[in-house]
Amino acid sequence: MANSSQDFSQLNISEEEKDKLVAEVIRYVLFKTHQNSGCPIKRDELTQIVTKNYHQRLLPALVINEAIAKLSSIFGFEMRELQRSRPSSTNQQSVADAKSYVLISQLPADVYRKYIDDVNTAHLTGFTFVVISIVHLAGGKIPEEHLWHHLRRMGLHETDESHPVLGNIKQALETLVQQRYLQKDKVNGPEGNTLVYELAERALDGPVCDSIKEYISQIVKKEVASVEID
Repeated sequence: MANSSQDFSQLNISEEEKDKLVAEVIRYVLFKTHQNSGCPIKRDELTQIVTKNYHQRLLPALVINEAIAKLSSIFGFEMRELQRSRPSSTNQQSVADAKSYVLISQLPADVYRKYIDDVNTAHLTGFTFVVISIVHLAGGKIPEEHLWHHLRRMGLHETDESHPVLGNIKQALETLVQQRYLQKDKVNGPEGNTLVYELAERALDGPVCDSIKEYISQIVKKEVASVEID
């Protein structure tokens, strides 16, 4: 932290000014994460908080790095950087444009479930797991029509805008794209353009991917046990 203070002093920023900027970034990240259901926050948004009143080129990176450290040490969140491994076929983003962050709890899973997990959003977590599992079992990529075929078998229809639990089903699926669990691309084929859903960064993240595999494994074991009993 001494090195951090030295870096800020070299930019002619007082300790008080620095603390205020870091607090503003932390407040923005926490509020935006809650407001947008965990959708990624673009680095540009955080940079603009700093550059609104300060113009030192290196200042945004220093402020964001200190905010990341404090979110971890004080709030128990990892502010993880997401970056697309490749540009979308429909939107050729540069690597810099794709840089964004999400908050990941650093609490043990059992502690998080007991004290933090919101039962009011359990249905969304379930929907997320189901959709990611379907795409995972399809090899990490699935045409839109095939995905809806599986969802319709569970009573989830793309035309349903007032599902008693999920509300607008199509919007619920689009939210998974916005949260970067899925990536949506148009693929050219012999029959024209086909919309394809593919696992994105958050679904490919180690702990999430492991949870999905464990979830699928438990279902398979139950089905095998059921067949053996029959």
